[in-house]
Amino acid sequence: MNQFDQFHSALDLTQVSESVFSFNPDSKYFVGNTPHGGYLMALMHKALVTVLPHSCALNSNIYYLDRTDAAPAELHVEMVRSSRGSSAGQVKLIQGERLTCLFSAICSDFEFMKGHDGLKTPLPDVMNSLDEKKFKVMNYENLKKGYTPSFIQQLDISVYPDHAWWDRELSVENAEARCSAYLELKGGVADGYVLSYLSDILPPVVQNKYGSLGWVPTLSLTTNIRQLPTTSKLFIDGIAKDINKGYFEQDCNIWDLNANLVATSRQLAKILKSEEKISSS
Repeated sequence: MNQFDQFHSALDLTQVSESVFSFNPDSKYFVGNTPHGGYLMALMHKALVTVLPHSCALNSNIYYLDRTDAAPAELHVEMVRSSRGSSAGQVKLIQGERLTCLFSAICSDFEFMKGHDGLKTPLPDVMNSLDEKKFKVMNYENLKKGYTPSFIQQLDISVYPDHAWWDRELSVENAEARCSAYLELKGGVADGYVLSYLSDILPPVVQNKYGSLGWVPTLSLTTNIRQLPTTSKLFIDGIAKDINKGYFEQDCNIWDLNANLVATSRQLAKILKSEEKISSS
């Protein structure tokens, strides 16, 4: 099975009632023993548009309230509003008695949209500064065998060499908190579910400046899907900024290779024990 079809197979939902779905997280899309945040977002995206009358979440927000375990769970969908051109709703991820994630979104249909295009966001210069063949495959095995998260192994991702923190000499003074990369789920062109997944695909890019920081949980993630891609291979640019008491923002832009901006995201994340880890780096 190719990467694209495998991912869609991992989004399999069982409809329990008109607005409730059950699923069993696929371990191929985990970070350690925990389902990956973008994978959970894609599952919740699918549940929502199954109930709502529109096909894609243009703007979505997810709050990661508690750890989701490697165990069966349910998605409870609520429609908040519906009109001809758009609809809105929310999804609760319930595991046992715990609410682990809360997802809300505004949905619409790209094929019926009309309007003016302008104020384009260009591809970053870093993409054209080096031949793609010189980008480094994201693989942490040189640090520790089995260290590469399983979700990273399910797609092709190659990183600009200066942003490959696991495979270069680290200089805190000169390094950017940034990751620029080509990425692709081979076998198809990304749809809205894939873009939800990819909006959180980069490991915390602060590691490119400070090295390995252990688990850096995402607390909230906002994703805007701007249009559907025209190429299967995409380019992503993620930048972190403003570390304050260990919390920081990470912004990502994703383009197709025809220079169309297809998705943007912003997340709030936390470096656990940041004083201890960064001061010793």
